[in-house]
Amino acid sequence: MKKIRIPVGEENFELLRRKKSYYVDKTGFIEELLNEDFKVSLITRPRRFGKTLNMSMLEAFFDIRKNNREIFEDLEIMKHEGLCAEWMNQCPVLYISFKDAANDNFKDTYEQLELSLAGLCVEHAYLLDSDKADRDDKDRFARLKAGKASEAELRNSLLILTRMLYAHYGKPVVLLIDEYDVPLAKASEFGYYSKMLNVIRSIMSTSFKTNRFLQFAVVTGCLRIAKESIFTGVNNFKCNSIAGAHYLSSFGFTEMEVVQMLKDTELTTHLPYVKQWYDGYRFGNYDIYCPWDVSNYVADAFSEPEKAPGNYWKDTSHNNIIKQFVGRDSIEAGGKFETLLSGGSITAKLTEDSTYDFENAKENDFWSILYFTGYLTADRKVNCRDGETALKIPNEEIKTIFGDTIVEWFRETIAIKAAERSEMFTAWWEGDEKAVTDAVSIILNDVISYFDYKEDYYHAFVAGLFSGAGYLVTSNDENGIGRSDVVVKDRKARKVIIIEVKNCDSEKEMEKDCREALRQIDLKSYASKYLNGYKTVQCYGAAFFQKRCLIRKVTVPGSGKGSIFEIE
Repeated sequence: MKKIRIPVGEENFELLRRKKSYYVDKTGFIEELLNEDFKVSLITRPRRFGKTLNMSMLEAFFDIRKNNREIFEDLEIMKHEGLCAEWMNQCPVLYISFKDAANDNFKDTYEQLELSLAGLCVEHAYLLDSDKADRDDKDRFARLKAGKASEAELRNSLLILTRMLYAHYGKPVVLLIDEYDVPLAKASEFGYYSKMLNVIRSIMSTSFKTNRFLQFAVVTGCLRIAKESIFTGVNNFKCNSIAGAHYLSSFGFTEMEVVQMLKDTELTTHLPYVKQWYDGYRFGNYDIYCPWDVSNYVADAFSEPEKAPGNYWKDTSHNNIIKQFVGRDSIEAGGKFETLLSGGSITAKLTEDSTYDFENAKENDFWSILYFTGYLTADRKVNCRDGETALKIPNEEIKTIFGDTIVEWFRETIAIKAAERSEMFTAWWEGDEKAVTDAVSIILNDVISYFDYKEDYYHAFVAGLFSGAGYLVTSNDENGIGRSDVVVKDRKARKVIIIEVKNCDSEKEMEKDCREALRQIDLKSYASKYLNGYKTVQCYGAAFFQKRCLIRKVTVPGSGKGSIFEIE
């Protein structure tokens, strides 16, 4: 097997090329970009789809301080000789990323923005010695560089820098802003959205509107934040999303590129697994794979050929977008989530103007956000009414993220809902099977299903009812000559509940399966270890069919001997 360096996590184009790492050629993006007539171009793509590497590539291509012809040799862009002669390393460039400005409070996020801007000033510290830059701008620049600028100076920072670069080089500036919306996403999650929005809006507004020192700007992010007027008033502004017509193969890997990568690494037999786990995205008419996942998996499988596909994308964010919507009473998402998790499609009216203002988001905003951030993709096989788009989970990896996130939400929600129903626990301890059945049915209908109604789902559901209320709960505990599904203990009151869970094939079988669960408790002596030391042992058979439940019980006295109970 030949040696190939797969650059996992390497987002510096120049470094990647100088190390001779494997590179899927995306330099055609430069030519397409320059053929567009724009002053400011916002390109939105999901996370880990190559935005930062492409922005680094643009910096390497345009930056007047460099001579990078060597690292572009043999790449697509070099076929355009006239374009390269006119543009390659001919422009002053400002390149900044907001990806690190993502803290749980406004103060720390603002300070991280200050540090990012200070780092940009350090990179261009030569401007302090320029005899062409304005003296007052130099003073402002020095304060920005030292992290001592006023808030007004920070909000105008990129305007100040473009003005100084224009003065120094005598040429208009290419401005590159990567992950501009990361501070807003984090601010929404932790409740300081409006304050952060004001800062980001000011930086963008002063950078773009009537900035005569600007050649053009390219901005990347996951969403177009349009409702808050971040880009309002910007002349010649263009937004390019996954639903648009431009740059569709420039971000992410096409199937042809994945096939070639697997061929180059001698892993062609892995294509079905790669397709199942990491394909499924539709950018316009292109079938796109997540490049982060493919690169990670190929790197792992290259050294360990039997490596099974895994989830790499889940570690790139907290997936809180799903959690912030799934439990909202104002959004009827439960049934739709169940449809998605079972492999089906839903329909929605998508809008590119959705925001991170989740508190005021409507249901269509929710589905739009999940689509544009990569959690859902268009299902081209489903015909929709005009203005609607069919959406589905793109691949196995994202399905596991949905499942894991909903499981976490599910457990938290069950605990909350159960805690709100103190009378339900009284019914459990007193053996009131009708009251228990009624209370459990209400909660079951309020939560989203996962695992396609498998027994594990109901197991987790029943355990979650008690664990959130502070009871000692064990699952699959070794009792008698087997393992009981769920055991709940109240040691202070010396009481125990044993629950055997059954997933029924039909509603008609629920009564029979309840009795079978109780028989299993008896035959396997699940209650035997609690007969000494506990005053009361309640044994329940819990039968479930989809969102219906039936619960039957037998009370076992703590001093009982022999067979626990009689079953008719």
